[in-house]
Amino acid sequence: MELKSRFEPRELLKGYNLQSISISAIASHSALDVFDGAKDEGFKTIAVCEKGREKTYLRFDRVIDYTIILNKFSEVVEPNIISDLRSRNTIFIPNRSFAVYVGYDAIESKFNIPIFGNRYLLRYEERTGDKNYYKLLDEAGIKRPKTFTSIEEVDRPVIVKLPHAKKRVERGFFIAIDRDQLFKKARLLADRGVIRYEDLSKASIEELVIGAHFNVNYFNSIARRRLEILSIDRRIQSNLDGFLRLTADIQLELKDYVDVEMIEVGHVPVTIRESLLEKLFIAGEKFVEATKKIEPPGIIGPFTLQLLVTKDLEIVVYDVSPRIGGGTNAYMGIGSQYSKLYFGKPISMGRRIAIEVKECLEFKCLEEVIT
Repeated sequence: MELKSRFEPRELLKGYNLQSISISAIASHSALDVFDGAKDEGFKTIAVCEKGREKTYLRFDRVIDYTIILNKFSEVVEPNIISDLRSRNTIFIPNRSFAVYVGYDAIESKFNIPIFGNRYLLRYEERTGDKNYYKLLDEAGIKRPKTFTSIEEVDRPVIVKLPHAKKRVERGFFIAIDRDQLFKKARLLADRGVIRYEDLSKASIEELVIGAHFNVNYFNSIARRRLEILSIDRRIQSNLDGFLRLTADIQLELKDYVDVEMIEVGHVPVTIRESLLEKLFIAGEKFVEATKKIEPPGIIGPFTLQLLVTKDLEIVVYDVSPRIGGGTNAYMGIGSQYSKLYFGKPISMGRRIAIEVKECLEFKCLEEVIT
């Protein structure tokens, strides 16, 4: 297949019947939210499943009209699959699984399906390489944790971010009080099979900032020309959640026997004090403008800033998701907390995406929301 440097929106929509658009996504991560929201707005839906992981999606047949089952998610860029999707006038909604299993190069150069949002921003979710979210935050002037280019520079408590040894798409994160403990913990965790010691040289090392954690889910609307905060959530993380439920005396007894892991397994809705909302809007607006400068046309639709609120009520962003966040599934049915303030009724992020697609079809701005 011929590789493309950039897809033109008009070219991607060539041959499409705009009266019969379908919404599609990789069947993982936040797909159920996307499908449910699309159905609420009258769209047909297509679930791209991986063999062995399809049963969950087959059970929810009310929200899925058509299923494509592949041996591997990465096969979605194969010409016959693309042809099938194009014949169904598909607009694709990217999620984290799409980025991880299909890969940025294939998404940017082979996948000639209209993607809702900016496909060229997806790789900025990484912490390493020329295109990373630190670059976006710095351009935006948004405060983030200090990073260290080498372990020798570490002079304070840090969180070390690297892949899990066995579950490579998951986290092998750990916290160290200083440089010496970082080395000791890395060796111990490597011996226990939690991380790979050789990954340490490519790890992202950030100062440990203490504060209240929030995942703020934004929507940058092209149709309505505004930035919205739809919801806020928090992560539930594997055995860290269980460990924190124990009393302090038991935690101390177990600390040498339990490797606390921060693998994301769920989300819970939360709210933030109203006096802090303006700070969140300011951070979101700065982020949108930075993405326009660094990777035009900038962020389109959903994105998440994962941040801390410190004891001084300062906002510190420690992670970025330039697409629909994993926590949006928490709002299916009940709708996102702040969405009612815009629409007079609570809606989910999945439905917000479908509303944007519908309005851009009506207002003739569809080419502005796809890449």
